[in-house]
Amino acid sequence: MTHDEPPARSGGTPDKAVRPLLRKFDQRLNELIAALYPDERKRPGYARLAAEIRQTTGGAISGTYLWELATGKKRNVTLEQLDVLAEFFGVPPEYFLNEEVAARVNSQLKLATALRDARVRNLALRADGLSMESLDALLAMVNEARKLQRLAPIEDTGNDAGNTAPATDV
Repeated sequence: MTHDEPPARSGGTPDKAVRPLLRKFDQRLNELIAALYPDERKRPGYARLAAEIRQTTGGAISGTYLWELATGKKRNVTLEQLDVLAEFFGVPPEYFLNEEVAARVNSQLKLATALRDARVRNLALRADGLSMESLDALLAMVNEARKLQRLAPIEDTGNDAGNTAPATDV
């Protein structure tokens, strides 16, 4: 076996399940489901979610097939199904196939999820209009509070004070 070949299955044939194009499809699908339904207790089952997808998009997808995609049991998604999933979750179809697009969308999903909390929204709204120095001081305080609570550091979005472009462009 060469360095570039996928690992062989027990029968000696290459394992097509590790192809790079679809390797993270299940992970990305689950991230979208979790972002849309952050409370696991209220998250619909795959049958109900498939029904919502069909109702919203008009596209055909079954609960079983959705479960198979989300668990990695199936990876043979058609372009039509890819388009239906992308439409339902409000992401470009490339999200499922392209690392850069997925990273950008995931960053936006984290922001959207954080902004669901009224306290986070209120903090952001109250910070609007403050000087760069005041914003830097607030960021330093938040970073210290995260350290005290042993929370992972948050990566900077790359938007500095002079960049007013929204971070939600896809």
